[in-house]
Amino acid sequence: MDSTKKTTKKSTSLATSLGPNPTYEKNIPEDQVWIDDVFFVVKTRFGLYTSVLRQPYGAHFITGMTEEGVIEVTRWHLKCIQDGTLDDNTRVVNSGVVGGKL
Repeated sequence: MDSTKKTTKKSTSLATSLGPNPTYEKNIPEDQVWIDDVFFVVKTRFGLYTSVLRQPYGAHFITGMTEEGVIEVTRWHLKCIQDGTLDDNTRVVNSGVVGGKL
């Protein structure tokens, strides 16, 4: 066994939280009221709620069943990214990558 194996700690950023192909809100009213001056919440056509960020402008962020839940989790997620503690509080259960030959 090689005991000199280095482990690098991955640091999650807003860009990695949004993913490789984020969705953007196209129609944001001029008089939109922003929560904490950072995001607002819209109701989707499926009855869910999605937070929309101010920076990057119009990026969809967190989706959930209730407006209050989306506000709470969006605030928590953004705070953890700012503090650098998101990776301490989250983990990947399944990467979704299929290995081997299909």
